[in-house]
Amino acid sequence: MSKNNGTLTALRAKTLIVGIHSPNNYTSNIQSYFEEFKNLVSSNGIVPEAELFIKLRSIDPAHFVTKGKLEEIQKICTEKKIEEVVFSEPLSAQQERNLSEVLQARVFDRTQLILEIFEKGAQSAEGKTQVGLAMLQHQKARLAGRGISMSQQAGSIGTRGPGETQKEKETQHLEHLMVKLRRDLDKLAAVRMTQRKKRLSSSLPLICLIGYTNAGKSTILNALTHAQVSAANRLFETLDTTTRELFVGGKKIALLSDTVGFIQQLPHTLIEAFKSTLSELTYAHLLLLVIDSADADWELHIKVVYSVLSELNVDKPVVYVFNKIDMVADREAFERAVQKYNPHVLISANSEQGIEPLVTFLQNWKFSA
Repeated sequence: MSKNNGTLTALRAKTLIVGIHSPNNYTSNIQSYFEEFKNLVSSNGIVPEAELFIKLRSIDPAHFVTKGKLEEIQKICTEKKIEEVVFSEPLSAQQERNLSEVLQARVFDRTQLILEIFEKGAQSAEGKTQVGLAMLQHQKARLAGRGISMSQQAGSIGTRGPGETQKEKETQHLEHLMVKLRRDLDKLAAVRMTQRKKRLSSSLPLICLIGYTNAGKSTILNALTHAQVSAANRLFETLDTTTRELFVGGKKIALLSDTVGFIQQLPHTLIEAFKSTLSELTYAHLLLLVIDSADADWELHIKVVYSVLSELNVDKPVVYVFNKIDMVADREAFERAVQKYNPHVLISANSEQGIEPLVTFLQNWKFSA
């Protein structure tokens, strides 16, 4: 789906995706970062007309990419009649606008890409409000970078031109909408707190599933509780927290919650907006950190999760749940590699037999008060 002049059309614009290895990107495995970027593109329903992956030694303040690389991108846009270009790195509002003018196409970055995925994926009132707030915060930041272009018609020094006035009006409008959404979130948070108090009064321990997006958290929730949560093979398929009763051997032993997945360089606006949802983690007695064993960068994914937990000031007991173990090529080498992550279990959540090690572990786990 694509938006043209505010309306939805059946076909998305012809898209070029540009993966950039920039001096600002300290990712140890840049190829994995590019693959993740392509997965984000796919999760947003974009089928690219063309792909380009480049390495930059320096960043141009005006266009992000250097003159030679810009000409290369421009040539592809002309030949392929490209209508939109997606960059793997965050761009400033000025860079985005300058690139759009040169390339004669809509230009947006990784942050906007993730925000659009979240916008499409949010189902609950709270999820939609959280994403809406993050989108407005992003728009406000872009507006702040449009100062020069919006004040070109300004008068002499000391006067306030019409462009500046327009910017102020738009800023005030966005701030008004953000205040309204924050109020709505406060009301929804109060409802969540009431529900949480009821759960806490049940004396059942709370277990939270956390992990990198698409690691299999929802599949595990479904396998353990028959929750029927969507578990499609897409990034950020689950945005809304789902909590279900967990029965083992016919006995109710805990409550199990699924949470939004994490990703490298998750936009800060989204972390802020989803803090009320992620606050569920602060009440957990146990965190099940789900890891995609078949992903070559599984250790990096663990670091990303801990980075977000640190930002949220969450420090809880963790069990490493290595999922998709059936897809690991060298099982013996992998088992040696995970020995430093304890306690841990190796599972395959797609089968009843495959998830049994996790069920056994939870049955024997001693929950602290």
